[in-house]
Parts: sequence; C-alpha cells; structure tokens
Amino acid sequence: MTDTTEFDGGRKVTVYIPLTPPEAIVFAGDGQRIAGWGRSLESAMVPSTMIVGVHSLNDERLRLHDYSPGFDPERFAAHETFFVEDVRRWTKARFGVALPAERTAIFGASAGGESALALGLRHPQVYGAILCASPGGGYKPPATMPFPLPRTYLVAGTEEPFFLDNARRWAVALHNAGADVVMQERAGSHGGAFWREELALMVAWAFPP
Repeated sequence: MTDTTEFDGGRKVTVYIPLTPPEAIVFAGDGQRIAGWGRSLESAMVPSTMIVGVHSLNDERLRLHDYSPGFDPERFAAHETFFVEDVRRWTKARFGVALPAERTAIFGASAGGESALALGLRHPQVYGAILCASPGGGYKPPATMPFPLPRTYLVAGTEEPFFLDNARRWAVALHNAGADVVMQERAGSHGGAFWREELALMVAWAFPP
C-alpha cells in the first residue's frame, strides 16, 4: 500500500505487508521501486518481513542531497528526522508494527546505499543491521567510526568497478573497526538484477531464526 506524508510537500511511502504477521522490518529509500521486492521474500526461507519504502525524488541532485550528508547538511538532517523518526512513528500507528533493533534493518542501493550506511551508523539503537548494495562515493568511511556499529552486509557487482571499490572500502573500514561485516561480489552491473536477488540473502543473514 502507498500513503502520502506531509514531509517535503507530500513524500510518499510504500509498504510491503507480508502474508503473515511481520517478524522483521526493513526500512528502505527509493521505496517506489524497492518496497515491491518484498514479494520475492515470500518464497524464500526467511522470516516474515515488512518493507517500508520511503519514496525518493525524481531530481537526482535532490535525491543525493537527501541521502548523503556531505552535500547539503540541512536537507540531509531534515530527511534523516523524517526517515528515522516520523516514518517509524507512522508505521507503528498505521500497522501496529514496532520491532526492536535486532529485528530492524535499513536497506539501500547506490545513493540509497550511502543513506543506509549514514543513517545506520548514526542510529544503531534503531537499526541493528545495514543492508547496502553498490554504495556511491559521496559518503566515505569516517576517520573515527562510531560505537556501537550495526552489523553490515555489503554487495556490489563485478561490472561496476567504481561501486565495487566503494563497497570494498566500507567493508575494510568496518572490519578494522571491529564490526560484523559481510562483503559479497556478484556478477552484474549497476542496477542489475543481483540487487533484488540479494535481498533475500541479506534478510536471512540479518534476521536469523
């Protein structure tokens, strides 16, 4: 289902509601595309998972400014508050779903992957796991990592060297900081089918029985 919030003149949120009561929840950017991927989880051996997908803007520059803290800190902060606080409150009020951090993850791909890393690192009390596909290079590992660190699953394609290098950089930095981190390299280019196909593996890793 899709609803429209008051943020930024009417930002939409699309939610994938699983067939059985959710045992896990994934918050994601680019929700107009990613929320529907929840259907692929129904046939996978994973816990029943709700996906709450916050829509992104069509303007790629503004989308990047929403997602990456280094470009427009004020805009990023406003989107952060909306995504982390307002959307979670709306989800609880609308669906009665509010799960602890160990059953909550944040997912993103490309610039959305930068957002997942940034918000996940800044809010480990909310997101117990970061699921990141092919992160862009606008947000890089900080010199001093925060503590505690969420568990992190990274994936990138062998035919997208720029994004693969970014994912590897994050994997090394998180590993060196003592995080529980997984790094996968898959055949594929940027935006390839491997993003969607990897989601079930990410969810199975993030939410063990």
